[in-house]
Amino acid sequence: MSKHTARGWVTPSSYSTLQPTLSKTNIPIFNSTAATISTIKAVKLSTQEIPAARCRARRRPARYEDEDEDDREEEYGHNLEIAMLEFYSQSAIGEALLVHAIVDEQEVEVLIFKGFSSCLSYGTSPDPSRSVLPARAVIESIDRIKGPFNPSNIEYLEKGLTWEAFKSRLSPK
Repeated sequence: MSKHTARGWVTPSSYSTLQPTLSKTNIPIFNSTAATISTIKAVKLSTQEIPAARCRARRRPARYEDEDEDDREEEYGHNLEIAMLEFYSQSAIGEALLVHAIVDEQEVEVLIFKGFSSCLSYGTSPDPSRSVLPARAVIESIDRIKGPFNPSNIEYLEKGLTWEAFKSRLSPK
């Protein structure tokens, strides 16, 4: 068995003669290197496996606005009456508004509390700039209820107010 040193190959017969010479040198790096060079193996990078951390996230697809979407937005519009009711509810502490409206011949209920509105009849848009009701909606009646809203125990402060009667409360006197 032969060992490799910094100077070349060492056979077992010549190793015994080199050992006293290597141990007499006062260079600690040389002594430790000479003793351990035989144990170092060459690493082949082509056979090494590199652990790959795969990212499973994917990019969101780009959302391009098309003409159809703009037409739908114009058709939907902004409901000024709901905006006025939201503004009123910001100052009405401990009060919520239950609005009954008609949209495309369907009855819709909207809850307004502390300036925020939510449709109880169908899903509310996550976009806060979009009105809960379209501009074509007609408000039938408004119920003032004690807030926060508890559907199992509704406490009415006033029930069945028309939009015109409620609107007179909003205008400054």
